[in-house]
Amino acid sequence: MDDNKLQSGVEKAIRHFWKVRNDQGSRQGSKSGKDRGSRAVVTGGQQLDGFIHLFIEMCNGIGIKEDAIKVSKKEVALPGYFRPTKQWDLLIVVNDQLLAIIELKSQFGSLGNNSNNRAEEAIGSAQDFWTAYREGAFLNSPRPWLGYLFLLEDSEKSNSPVEVKEPNFEVFPEFKNASYVDRYSILCQKLLRERLYDATALILSIPNSSAKGKYSEPEPEATIERFVKSFIAHVSAYLE
Repeated sequence: MDDNKLQSGVEKAIRHFWKVRNDQGSRQGSKSGKDRGSRAVVTGGQQLDGFIHLFIEMCNGIGIKEDAIKVSKKEVALPGYFRPTKQWDLLIVVNDQLLAIIELKSQFGSLGNNSNNRAEEAIGSAQDFWTAYREGAFLNSPRPWLGYLFLLEDSEKSNSPVEVKEPNFEVFPEFKNASYVDRYSILCQKLLRERLYDATALILSIPNSSAKGKYSEPEPEATIERFVKSFIAHVSAYLE
């Protein structure tokens, strides 16, 4: 997939995100007769389906058969080690071998409440997955590819420095005066360097930018281009 097509695909996915999010908010408000706020939209699901369709298109382009691409709720559960199962967002399973897994997350609003939760989820899910792999949960599968894509709001609040509490010990210096965008950039970078994920992508979108789907990428090590190239290279190697 060339750069222009990839950019167009990401913009389309972001437009889809905002359309679904806004539609869900409108429906929830009309049912209750009042605005339920962000709770209505974060529980609606399907907001990141545009990215799922983008990855399906990529898979089709390199010759992956439809039945090898798992995206439905009943198909994407994998065994864990510290818990029975976890549902991911997309799996590639070829000839009973698990080749690739993608996790998609987003955060718009409630930045202070949810940023630590998102970091804990990303770290914990990867640790659980790789321990299950080590213990033979995926039978004779070669080492799978694990990717993490995060869509974050691009706003004044997300770009402003956040105070950290240090009642007993100092936090690492990179977190001091860091914004939420900085924190997620650091998270994506460290997830890569600790080899918890094979690729990460951090994408910023201005809230309600549904018309054009424009986006930015603050972390050079966590771009969608790197993510896609790594994903395609890994899966393609097992199709030859």
